[in-house]
Amino acid sequence: MLDCLRFSKMTNSMNAAWWVKRWSELHPQKPAIIFEDETITYSSLYNKINAVAAWLESVGVKKGDRVAVMLRNSPEFLELYLGCTLIGAIFVPLNFRFVSKEVEYTLNNCTPKLFVCERELLVEAIDLESLLISPRLVVVDKDTGPKGALDYAREVAKFSGKDPGFISSPPPLDPEEPHVIMYTSGTTGEPKGAVLSHRKTFFNCLNAEMFFNMGFHDVMLIILPLFHSGGLFIQASPSLYKGITMVIHSRFDPQKTYTDIARYGVTKFLGVPTIYKSLLHLADEHKRDISSLKVCAIGGEKTTHDLIVQCSRAGFPVRQIMGQTETSILLWASEKESLERPGTVGRPVFHAEVGLVDVSGRSVAPGEVGEIVVRGSIMMTEYWNDPVRTRETIRDGWLYTGDLARMDEDGYFYLVDRAKDMYISGGENVYPAEVERIIREHPGVEDVAVVGVPDEKWGEVGHAFVIRKKGCKVSEQDILAFCNGKLARYKLPKKFSFVSSLPRTMLGKVKKHLLKQMLEGLNDFEGQRRKGVRESSWGGVMSWESNINQEKEAVS
Repeated sequence: MLDCLRFSKMTNSMNAAWWVKRWSELHPQKPAIIFEDETITYSSLYNKINAVAAWLESVGVKKGDRVAVMLRNSPEFLELYLGCTLIGAIFVPLNFRFVSKEVEYTLNNCTPKLFVCERELLVEAIDLESLLISPRLVVVDKDTGPKGALDYAREVAKFSGKDPGFISSPPPLDPEEPHVIMYTSGTTGEPKGAVLSHRKTFFNCLNAEMFFNMGFHDVMLIILPLFHSGGLFIQASPSLYKGITMVIHSRFDPQKTYTDIARYGVTKFLGVPTIYKSLLHLADEHKRDISSLKVCAIGGEKTTHDLIVQCSRAGFPVRQIMGQTETSILLWASEKESLERPGTVGRPVFHAEVGLVDVSGRSVAPGEVGEIVVRGSIMMTEYWNDPVRTRETIRDGWLYTGDLARMDEDGYFYLVDRAKDMYISGGENVYPAEVERIIREHPGVEDVAVVGVPDEKWGEVGHAFVIRKKGCKVSEQDILAFCNGKLARYKLPKKFSFVSSLPRTMLGKVKKHLLKQMLEGLNDFEGQRRKGVRESSWGGVMSWESNINQEKEAVS
């Protein structure tokens, strides 16, 4: 009775923990999570999140308090997410590839009551001594650790089987209250904490339900990190809403991906282009039957039409998707549309108003470039403790995404570039994404990133960072000759660097601010290492020791 009363004062449908409660009543033995061969039913999951909620309250976490979590994909991640939801605490997932400076910044920004972290991530995360007082440090998989840190499993086990009715804090009474603070990937520098309400989570689930055509008998494979919007709000939360089974991987392994698709009959899947490329390139003897797949989403970084065609032929029915931390799903295209309309990122999701505006805020005509703006139930509330950047982003009720696009007569959007990436050369606007697309078509080019840099004559010119394909000796002159007739002369990069990798976020987006800083001499490679920018900040591909001289030479 008490347990029911705890939910009676709110809009139940917008509380993610309530979804688990209802499925535990309707289908208690239905598998909710499959992780490393362990199956957790909806009944077991609900009992666990009640124990987590009770423990959180026992250590002083109240409604509105923040709980920061830095974990790889795991049941513990979702337990904490749902336990916070149950008592109205604000869940703050951190990128586990953050270096100490980034962790310190986010913790200082959101001031959490608890910081829950995997033991093996502690060494690189932060000065541990500062965590023993505020926020309180909690360690997952704790064998040995700093004295005074709490052991997550041991603490939560104390509340196993307790009547959840004794928990004092009610769940959120207002769906506009903060649910999650999710920090942006920081492709332009300092991360921003997007405040995401319970209302936003719910309407994201409705959009994802339509996009994925979700049903009770679906099986969702989650490889993307849960600390990102793609993993948590496009896959995990909608799965909990629909009562479907999630197969969760802590790390991406192409062979394991094929194996589990076949083993568990996976029907739904979301990956970034880098993941699909790895799956396509895996040796045939390691591939398995993937005929169970019904819908595959692709997004998170620029996707070529050729890749979509290759995925379709290989049995991955991909649908194009576009969104951001502040909105989650924003635009999408079906399999047929993705194949028949090369370059489109689709049309707006059902639960949102999406438009294109010029610099004065006026709507642009079809075919003209404008900034994507959105309003409605899927937009964030604000940036945490950052009223200045909140006002810059949300104006007159519209959220300005910073993405530039064109829209055709049928309402399909085509991304042009990020507004901050555009530069002006000789009075003409240049969109690096357009230049990159042409250069990437060169048979000797694996990848490329273009940034605008100061130039005495033209104001700004393009500097291209090019990754050659293995065994190719493509030169600057070769690329310029290839682009002749495909790009106006003012759009051609004036400077080139040939590099072995590009600095990327976890979802594959290039950190162009690092490229600019490197060129400006603000952060030379040795300086980067001293400041804590480790190998993973460059996409986990580059070895600092073996490439440092090569990269210095290339930049010079």
